[in-house]
Amino acid sequence: MDSALATAETLCIEQGQRLTKVRRRALELIWESHRPLGAYQLLAKLAEEGFNSAPPTVYRALDFLLGAGLIHKVESMNAYLGCAHADKAHKGYFLICDECHNVMEFDYQDIHAALIAKAAQQGFELRAETIELTGLCAECKATNTSAANTQGTRT
Repeated sequence: MDSALATAETLCIEQGQRLTKVRRRALELIWESHRPLGAYQLLAKLAEEGFNSAPPTVYRALDFLLGAGLIHKVESMNAYLGCAHADKAHKGYFLICDECHNVMEFDYQDIHAALIAKAAQQGFELRAETIELTGLCAECKATNTSAANTQGTRT
């Protein structure tokens, strides 16, 4: 998290923006959660700490953090995740575990280039893209395999 906050400070300075107390704390809470955090979950945590508990306060902070490239929105979960690559321009793609709901970001520029090319072939102007792949993470897959093997030996 220290690295993410240092990157945030640097990016804000470079962009001529301020990482206010509420923006900074929102970013910290998102990184601390280790899972995507919804706006109202974030609002509740900020309110507990004495920050303004009005939804516009949280949404303004989230909009700022999104615009600065410091977080991503996981659309299917309507939740926010710290950006692992905030220091470079990229498109984030997500692997979402159906069981533990953990989300992993990966950056694969070949996917982005292929989407842009395919859209251009169709005369389509691509304005946004969200790629979220669902399945089982390695840990849940191993747990499911172990459970299946254990059940198989009982029969």
